[in-house]
Amino acid sequence: MRRLALRLVAGLFAVALALGACGGSSLDSLTGILRDPAPDVGGVALADASNADAPFTLKAAPDELLVVYFGYTACPDVCPTTLADLRSAVRRLEDDASRVDVAIITVDPDRDDGERLTSYIQSFFPGGHALRSDDADELQAAADAFGAAYEVVQTDEGVEVGHTAYLYGVDESGLIRVQWSFGVTPDDLEHDLAYLLREGI
Repeated sequence: MRRLALRLVAGLFAVALALGACGGSSLDSLTGILRDPAPDVGGVALADASNADAPFTLKAAPDELLVVYFGYTACPDVCPTTLADLRSAVRRLEDDASRVDVAIITVDPDRDDGERLTSYIQSFFPGGHALRSDDADELQAAADAFGAAYEVVQTDEGVEVGHTAYLYGVDESGLIRVQWSFGVTPDDLEHDLAYLLREGI
C-alpha cells in the first residue's frame, strides 16, 4: 500500500476512535456511528452536475433521508463496493426506497467532470446527485463540515487519491443522524435506514 493510502487509513482509524469516544453506536437502535452533538451540514451547498449545476443544499427533503458519500469515479474498490452495498440496502426497503436520496461529492474534481460524475452515481442510483466544486476552498469546507478527509497527489506514476470512506445519513434539518464506516454490511445499512424512516427523521 502506498504512503498516501496508509496516511488516509491511519487518519480514518483516528477519526473513528474519536467518534466512538463522542458517542459510539447505540446497541438498541442504530448500528452506525452516532456523533454528539450531531454535526449540522445544512448550510453546505454544492453544484449538482446532475441538475445543470444548480446549487444542492445538503439536507434531505421532508420525511426523507439523504445519504452522502465523498469519493471519486476512478476509485478501484472502496467507492464502488460502498455504493453497491448501499444500493442493495436501499432496494430492500421496497416502498420506502423512494424516501432515500443519495449524493456523491467528488474529491477528484479535476478528473471527475460533471458528465462523468453523473453517469457514475446514477449507475448505482438513477436519481443520484453528482456534487462537485472546482474551488478547492469550497470543497475543503464541505469536507470539514462532515469531518471527512481527502488528499489528491500527482506522482510520477499518476494521480493517487486517498479519502475517508464514511456514508453519512442526513435529515431534513441538515443534521448528520448517523454515519457508517467502510465495510458496513447491507443488512446493517438496511436496519438503520428502516429505523430512521420508521421512527421519524
